[in-house]
Order: sequence, then structure tokens, then C-alpha cells
Amino acid sequence: MAEKIYQPGENYDYPLILKKLLKDSLIKSPDREIVYGDRHRYTYRDLNQRIGKLANGLTELGVTAGDTIAVFDYDSHRYLECFFAVPMIGAVLQTVNWRLSAGQISYTVNHAEAKMIIINADFLPVLEDIWDKLETVKTVVVIAENGTITDTKIGPAAEFEGLMQSSSASFEFPDLDENTKATTFYTTGTTGNPKGVHFTHRQLVLHTLAVAVEFGSFHTTGRFRSNDVYMPLTPMFHVHAWGFPYVATLLGAKQIYPGQYEPEKLLRLIEKEKVTFSHCVPTILQMLLTSPTVKEVDLSNWKVVIGGARLPKGLAKAARDLGIEINAGYGMSETGPVMTAATPREDMLDWEEDKLLDITIKTGKPIPLAEVEVVDADGNILPHDGVSTGEVVMRSPWLTQNYFKAQDKTEELWRNGWMHSGDVGYINEDGYLQITDRIKDVIKSGGEWVSSLDLENLLSQHEAVLESAAIGVPDEKWGERPLMIVTLKPEFEGHVSEEELKAFMKKGSEEGKLPKYGVPDRYVFTDAIPKTSVGKLDKKVLRKQYV
Repeated sequence: MAEKIYQPGENYDYPLILKKLLKDSLIKSPDREIVYGDRHRYTYRDLNQRIGKLANGLTELGVTAGDTIAVFDYDSHRYLECFFAVPMIGAVLQTVNWRLSAGQISYTVNHAEAKMIIINADFLPVLEDIWDKLETVKTVVVIAENGTITDTKIGPAAEFEGLMQSSSASFEFPDLDENTKATTFYTTGTTGNPKGVHFTHRQLVLHTLAVAVEFGSFHTTGRFRSNDVYMPLTPMFHVHAWGFPYVATLLGAKQIYPGQYEPEKLLRLIEKEKVTFSHCVPTILQMLLTSPTVKEVDLSNWKVVIGGARLPKGLAKAARDLGIEINAGYGMSETGPVMTAATPREDMLDWEEDKLLDITIKTGKPIPLAEVEVVDADGNILPHDGVSTGEVVMRSPWLTQNYFKAQDKTEELWRNGWMHSGDVGYINEDGYLQITDRIKDVIKSGGEWVSSLDLENLLSQHEAVLESAAIGVPDEKWGERPLMIVTLKPEFEGHVSEEELKAFMKKGSEEGKLPKYGVPDRYVFTDAIPKTSVGKLDKKVLRKQYV
């Protein structure tokens, strides 16, 4: 696309588009490294050249503005290149959750109307299983880690690195309309097909700037600045890895992409590359902290943001004991995602350690340009008193405007000018949100609400408990009663009884940490608790197993 010719006196209408995020790193840290596991490293200069090469390669394969390109890959430098090159040519990046079932994957690719698939060779068996069901895909580009493509029934395919090598690094990226759709992906619920959310260039740029301000400008914990070493531990297919790759690129920070998530490998990468900033769901952090390798690695310079599920206090304490600086945050696929961060205010930093920990495990206070409230059943905003509980609703300039091709679901999501989260919580006098449950997960016992998250958080502080999940089960007298599904730490297996755990929870209720009617009567021990594709407790599966 040719550059527009401006007439004298005609101003430049500056668009908020992703290509504008690339300029700073080339000026301020062009030689800083981007690393892919133990396989590859290059500089920001190389990143920009490869983005140009990828753009040329894709257009030579016939990609045009508005086309959707579905990507299946591990966390890698290639995925970072796709984060920029695909939207910057006016196409739409679909980040595919390869952990979904074959049926869900084929549904999402078809629903998004993807014209091209870029896929790591490791996932070719998945693609072969669904190939006959795909309706719009015309071209496949295979990422072959070893440089060769094995025989596959999907027919001729381009090879990613070969495509890059044959393409020029010079590409004149157009000044797109900032409201051009840039990315899409699918979020799964308890029922029905996955729902497609999508974001524009403007939304991604504003989210990047707001997150950069929240984590870089205030005098608090968990800061993320240009001299940090960044490694995502949230898959890049999941809400743009929470948007932090865009922030890291804007800052020109050193970036580490680990590939597959293997505990020992991740811990060694943190040690070798001196990683200082990451983010993940609680189960990933727990996986690392229970790895034998953790005893051999110094984690005292590591800052971690926890989201996706409530951060249990027991897990937070275990991280703190290893010197990890930890803070919770909150968002949804529909919110792009970051909306709150549980970073202490400046005046809180000299608080006693345990009191400060209670702040950092909360859901958090809104980041700049984000509005978060709690409303009652009639939509009235409730006071910030730390008690009044209702549904969490939100506003910001980066929230998805609708579910793709699902008007009925959109009408459930957006009501009275607010995005409705489906989460239940309260806001305290200091403006910090605390999620207490999902609406569908609240346990109603004898007419009173019992928070499953409060139950899990309290039980996490028992020395023998590795993790737990609380669900409501039918009860003739009370309607529902909480059931705890518990995984014990290996050294405590066979040495802890239901009665001991009940006594611990009862003591917590006596200390005011839990209402007396909320103390569970039943505790079931299991070797593992099922997780969703993004590492959250899968309560849908648990209800099928235990209710």
C-alpha cells in the first residue's frame, strides 16, 4: 500500500495500531535479546526484520486484509512475530488453544473462518484428525523445529523458516484504521460451543499502555520495567499471554520464550537467563514450587503475577518463603484481559509482612482506564465497604464489544453499559476488589452463600494440603453443602484424616475466617484434581464426578 501524500496544512491523524509499539525498542534497546528456550536467540533488530519477512511471506501466499490466520504453537519467538506481523498487514490473528478437544478446535477454526493455519509440526496429528472437517482453510504453514516436514495427509504445505528465508525484510506496513480487528480467540464455558472474542489495534495498544503504567510507574511491588527479564508462563494462545509480550516489546525488555512447559526446564531457564518477571495461573506456580529442582535454583529476584484463578494464601506463603515477589491480578478473556492488580499502595509498603500478603493475594484495584464495580440483582452499584457482595461489572476501552456471531450471548455479556463478568465479589474501603466466587460456583447452604474460593483459600494454609477444590453437593436438610476435594503433599499422604482437616477449617471459622455454617462436613482425597485447558480447577468435571 503506497504512503498517503499529504497536502499542505493537512495533519497526520495518528492511529493507535500495533506497528507503533515497535519503534521504541529499536531506538532504546536494539541489541537486547529475545530468546527461545535453549534453541535460538536474536536481537530486537532481528525481530523487526523477521516481522517484515513474515509479512512478505504471508502476502506472497495470498493473505489479504481481513483474512484470519490461525496459529498453533508453543510459546516462542515465532509466536511473538505473529503477534505483530499478522495484524500489521491487516489480517486477523487467531490464537488457537491446542489443548481443546478436536471437535472444539475444528469448531473454532471454522467459526473464525480461518483461511490459513500456521502450525508447529508437533500438532500436525491434531490437524490431520480434523482436516476433513475444516471448511475455510486454504493454506498451511508448518513450523518444523528440525527443518523438515514429515509426510502428512493435509497435502502440500509451506515451511515457516523456508518462507522467511525466501522473503525480503522490507515491508511497508500500512497505517490501518485503528479500529481494524487484530486478534481473535475462543473462550470455553460450562455449556455450549466456545465463544469468540476479538480485539482491535486500538484496544490492544490502549491495554498495553495501561498495563505498562500500572506495573511500571507506581512505587509498589511487582514492577515491570525495561531492565527486567520477561518470561511468560501463561500460554500465548490465552488472551495474548495476558498482553505482556506487547508490553515487553514496547519496553524493549529482554524476553525469554520457553516452548513447552516442563518444570525443571522452566526453572533452569529462570536461573540461566536471570528471569525477573513472569505471570501464570496458580497451578503453574504450584507445579514449579513442588519440583525437586526448585531447591537448586535462586528465585529471590523473581516477580510473578498470578491470575486466572484465586491465589491461595498457602501458595503465596510458599512462594514468599523462596523470596518470590508475588501479586495477584484479575481479568477475563473478554477483557483483554488485565483489569486489576493487587499491588500495595505506597503507604501500605511498610505494613507487617502477613498483613501485606493479604493485600497482594486480593483480586486487586483497577488499573488505569479500567472501571470496576459490584452491582446487585437490579444493577445498582453497591458501596465499597468490604461487605456488600454482588456481580462484578466492568468498563474500559479494551473490552471485547461482542461475541463473534453470537448476539444472544453478547446480550448476556453487555447490559446497561457494563460488561457483566459472572463473578461475585465485593470492594473494600481502599478500592480493592475481592472475587468470592463465580455465580455458578457459589454454594447456597440453608439460604446462605458459602464462597468456594474462601474454602479453598483457607484449606490451602494447612501444611499437608497441596491443593483443593470446593463444590456444592445436594443436601436434603440444607439444600446444598460444601464438599472439599483434596490433594495432599506426597510426604503427608496417608497421614491426614478428614477429621483433622475439618478441625482445621472449624478453627478458621472460630477465628472469623469463615462463617460457621460454611465449614465443610466432607473431605475426599484424590491424587489429582482435573484442570481446564488453561490450568484452572475444572469444577464442571468435578460436579459430574461427585454430585
